[in-house]
Amino acid sequence: MKKQIVIVLGLLASNCTFYAQEILSKEKALELTLANNYDIRVTKNNVATAENNKSIYNSGYLPTITGNAGARYSNNDTDIEFQSGTVNTVTGAESKTYNASIGLNYTVFNGFNRQNAFKRLKESYNLSELQARQVMENTVITLFIAYYEVARLSENVTTQKQALEISKERFKRAKYGFEYGQSTKLELLNAEVDVNNDSITYIDVRRQLKNAKRDLNVVLGRNVNTSVDVDTDVLYDAQISLDSIFSQAKSKNANLLQSKKNIELSRLDVKINQSGWMPNVSLTSSYAWNKNTGDATNAFSPISNTQTGVSAGLNLTWNLFDGGRTQTNVANAKIALENQEIRKEQLQEQLERDVANAWETYQNSLFALKAQERNVVTNKLNFERSNERYKLGQITSIDFRQAQINLINAELSRNNAKYVAKNAELRLFQLSGELLDNKNF
Repeated sequence: MKKQIVIVLGLLASNCTFYAQEILSKEKALELTLANNYDIRVTKNNVATAENNKSIYNSGYLPTITGNAGARYSNNDTDIEFQSGTVNTVTGAESKTYNASIGLNYTVFNGFNRQNAFKRLKESYNLSELQARQVMENTVITLFIAYYEVARLSENVTTQKQALEISKERFKRAKYGFEYGQSTKLELLNAEVDVNNDSITYIDVRRQLKNAKRDLNVVLGRNVNTSVDVDTDVLYDAQISLDSIFSQAKSKNANLLQSKKNIELSRLDVKINQSGWMPNVSLTSSYAWNKNTGDATNAFSPISNTQTGVSAGLNLTWNLFDGGRTQTNVANAKIALENQEIRKEQLQEQLERDVANAWETYQNSLFALKAQERNVVTNKLNFERSNERYKLGQITSIDFRQAQINLINAELSRNNAKYVAKNAELRLFQLSGELLDNKNF
């Protein structure tokens, strides 16, 4: 009685554990990744740095104000000889000097260097946002590759478990048949070998699933041993078309947008280097206080001197010839601009190719999925009939095993095609620049 109670309690505990395991939805996985993924967190910090750099405080438009203060003490012995021959000796003459000032410096004009440099900082910030978006897109792709790998292996585990149960049942039947003289030793051994092989395969697939779950947790930015189950349902976008993907890719693709932004930065670099040919005008002003005190060394020496005043000045500097350095810098900046424009043309051609290739892969994957689904139906019917005939002794164990293997392979191929097609679809959304706005993961 006690043993039965223990068994019942164990079953209840296992059922409670099973139902307590929450399914990690695709939406929740995306939310966790965007919040916790290590690459995304670093990228957000890089964007924050670029935002600080584009501030008015880093622009050169504001003046600089400098405060200075100081004090000096001296103690000297002095011998002063006058023309009349009189010598005046002072021993231990002390003198003290105090000063304080506050100065302002402001660049009035530096050949538009400041203006273009400030624009460049803003464009660099915009580029950092595009780079962050690309990191996020790549991370989302990595997330769902890992997510769907867990889903695929979860279904594979179910398939292999069912195959193992069928093999165990067959082994049990072969054992009874051998004991009652209805089957041969060879059939029993074959059944035992198949059980062992299916057990090994089942254990190996479970190992792969555990590894895949750890990979998923790394992308999610959490402890690798966190228990996780995923949603194996997959929906495909029925509205997607090649024309819409091409159209959106030309205006929203992250790589192409970064290329355009790099062209703008290179144009600003040309202007910044051209400012070397222009004059610089700066304004300086200060308010200063100075006080000197000391022992008199003769009758005419002052014992205290205090000065207070304001000074201002306007400076113009024009580097009329710098040995050709500015000319060289401008020429190189123009070459860099041309390279960026060439790079943009290359990216446009590559983007068109990538979209075409991805679309072809997607269509082929959908076709393969439908074909594999039909194969599963066909092989399932074939296995059911083979199972009935095997029980009646109308086919050999080898024929039965072949039907079982065909069904297993068909289900595994269907599982693989299911997620290959979805990953191909997500790749299309990434190329079109719509991945982060997509709700159908």
